[in-house]
Amino acid sequence: MTTHGADGAGGADPLLTVLELLARQAPSARFDALLDQARRDGLGSEELGRLERAVVLAGQVHAERAHDARREAGLEALADTARDLTLSYDLDGLLHVITRRARRLLGLDLAYVTLRGPHGSCYVHTTEGTRPGRAGGPRLAPGLRVAEGYGLGGAVQLHGVPVWTPDYLADERFAPSGSLDAGVHAPAFDEAAEAALRAEGLHAIVAAPLRSGDTVIGTLFGADRRVRHHTSEEIGLLAALADLAALAVEKAGLLDRTRAEVSELERDSARVRTRLTRMRHVSEAHGRIMNLVLAGGDLRSVAKAAADALDASVLIRDPGGRSLALVGEVPCLDEEAAEEAVEKASLDAHARRRPVLAADDTWVAPVIAGSEDLGGLVVHAAGGLTGEDERLLELAAQSVAFLLLMRRSTAVAEGPVRDELLDDLIADPPHAPQQIAQRAGRLGVDLRRPHVLVLARPEGGEQGRAVVWASSYAYRLSGLKTVQGGCIVLLLPGDDASAAARAVAAELSPLLGHPVSVASAGPGWSPDAVGRMHREAWRCLDAMSALGGTGSAASVRDLGFLGLLLSDDNDVDGFVESAIGPVLDYDAERFTDLTHTLEAYFASGGSPTNAAEALHVHPNTVSRRLERIGDLLGPEWQKPGQVLEVQLALRLQRTREALARGRVTPEPPRPPERGA
Repeated sequence: MTTHGADGAGGADPLLTVLELLARQAPSARFDALLDQARRDGLGSEELGRLERAVVLAGQVHAERAHDARREAGLEALADTARDLTLSYDLDGLLHVITRRARRLLGLDLAYVTLRGPHGSCYVHTTEGTRPGRAGGPRLAPGLRVAEGYGLGGAVQLHGVPVWTPDYLADERFAPSGSLDAGVHAPAFDEAAEAALRAEGLHAIVAAPLRSGDTVIGTLFGADRRVRHHTSEEIGLLAALADLAALAVEKAGLLDRTRAEVSELERDSARVRTRLTRMRHVSEAHGRIMNLVLAGGDLRSVAKAAADALDASVLIRDPGGRSLALVGEVPCLDEEAAEEAVEKASLDAHARRRPVLAADDTWVAPVIAGSEDLGGLVVHAAGGLTGEDERLLELAAQSVAFLLLMRRSTAVAEGPVRDELLDDLIADPPHAPQQIAQRAGRLGVDLRRPHVLVLARPEGGEQGRAVVWASSYAYRLSGLKTVQGGCIVLLLPGDDASAAARAVAAELSPLLGHPVSVASAGPGWSPDAVGRMHREAWRCLDAMSALGGTGSAASVRDLGFLGLLLSDDNDVDGFVESAIGPVLDYDAERFTDLTHTLEAYFASGGSPTNAAEALHVHPNTVSRRLERIGDLLGPEWQKPGQVLEVQLALRLQRTREALARGRVTPEPPRPPERGA
C-alpha cells in the first residue's frame, strides 16, 4: 500500500511516520493530521486501525513525557528552593521565594502562608498575587488575624495533612454549619478572613501544613480565581514546598534564638568587663584610702580620697551626729525633714550593717567596730551609686573605723603621759610651769591658746568604757584627759565652756546608755589657769547636784549669779554684761534712761503706774520703755530666774557707779621749792 505521509512525503509507512513525529516531539495536532490524511488516501481498515492505535500510544508517550518534564521542573524548583534556604537568612525573603515558586509551578493565581500565633490563632505572614484592595476594604494581607480552626487552615491544623477544594465558595464543608468529618470537626467562622477571601474572588484552594516534628506551625495556601481540580502531583509539590517553608521558619527561629543568645552573651561579656573594671577601680581606691590611713592621714584626707573615688560629697560624722570631716556639700542636711530621713537611715544602716539610701542620691554607711558605733558616712552622689560604688562605700567606712580605732589606740597608749600632765596642771601649786609647757608641746597641746575644762560624772554603770571614750575624745580634739574623784576631767581647746559641756554630754551619754552630769569652766589662756578652772568646774558640778541638776550639762556662766559666786575671778563685768548689757549699751548710745526705769519698776513692786509717779512721767511712757527693755533682754526677762539676775546686775552696776564717784584720785607730788 502506498500513501502520502503527514509531512508531505508520499509512500512512507504511516507507522514509521508516527515514530518520526514522536521522536521530533511533534505536537498532537500533527498526529491528528496524519490520521486525516490516511483516511483521505483510502487506507485499508486494518492498516488504519493499526495507525490509530499507534497514534493513541504516541499520545500516551507524549503525555508521559510531559508529565516527566513537569515533575523534573518541580524537582528542580524544590532543589532551587532548598539551595536558597542555605543562602538566605531572612524569613520574609524565604517565604516570598516559596510562594512565588508555588504560583509559577502550579499555575496559581495566589499563594500565601499563615503561621501560628502564641495563643492558637493564626496570622497571614506572606502573600503573593493578591489584588490591590479598596481603601478600608477587606484584604488578604500580612498581619490579617485568622480565628483558630477556620476554613482549610483549621482542617490542616487539626489533621496535619493537605486539604483542598475545587470551589471553596460553593463547598458546604467550609460553611459555618458544615463539617469536614461528621462529629469530629466543625470549622470555625471568621468574618474578616471570609470577607478577604471573597474580595479576592477565590474558588479553588489547596492548603498544605508546615510541620515542625509532630506540630503544625503554619499553612501554605495555593488558590485560583476559577474552579479547578488539583492533581495529586500538584498537591504533593505544594506539600513539599510547605516542608521547605517549615524548614525556613525553623531556621529563622533558630537563627533568631542564636542571635539573641549571642547578643545576651555580648551583653554579659560587656557587663563582666564593666564589673571587672569597677572592681579594679574599687580595689585601687580602697588601697589608696588604706595607704592614707596607715601613713597617718587625718579624717579629712580619707574623706577626700573617698569623695574622689565615688565622685561624690562625703561627710564623716561621730555617733552624736556632729561633723568630723566634710568634703563637698551634702544639700539634704540643710532641710529639717531631710535631716530626719538621714537620721532614720543611719539607724537602719547600723542595724543592717550596710549602706542605706536615705534620700535622693544620698546614702548613709555605718562606721562600726564589732558592735560599737563609731559614727557614719553620709555620701551625696548626684549620679547615684552602682553596686560596686556601694561596696567601695562599705570599704571606706571600714577604713574610717580603722583610723578611729588607731587614734583610740594611740590615745590609750599615750593616756598615762597625758593623764600625768593634766594632773600636774591641776595640782596646787602647779609643778614647774616651764617644764609643763614643754611637755604639753611634745603632746601637741598648745596651752597658750584658749582652753576650757570639763568634768563629766557618769551617773551609774561602770566607768571603764567612759574612760576609753574620753582618751579618744581628748586625742581627737588635741586636748588632755585624766580621772579624779570618779569624774573624767577633760582640758579641751576652745573658748565656749557651755558648748564644750553640751558636746561631751551629747556624745558620752548615748554611748553609756545612762545620764552623765557635765560641768565646765573657762576659758583660760595659760597653764596657771587650769587649776582655777578645775576648782570652778567642781563647784559648778556640786551646785548642779544640790539644785537637782543631775544628768544635765552646764558651765559656770550658765548658772547666772550662782556662777558669779562660784567663780574664783568673780567676773562682775561679765555677769552685768550678760544680764543687762543690751540696756546699758542702749542708754549709752541714745542718751535714754531705761536703766533708771528698770530700777523704779522693781522698786515699785512691778507696778508701771507707781514707777511713773516715782519718775515723774506718764504711765504710758513707762509702758513703752518696758516694751523696749523686753525687745533688748528677750521675752522671758520678767520670769523669776532672769528677774533675779537682772535685779542683782542693777545693784552691782549701781554700786560700781557709786564707788567710781567716791574714788579719790591722788594728786601728783609737787616739785620741791627752791632753797628748801
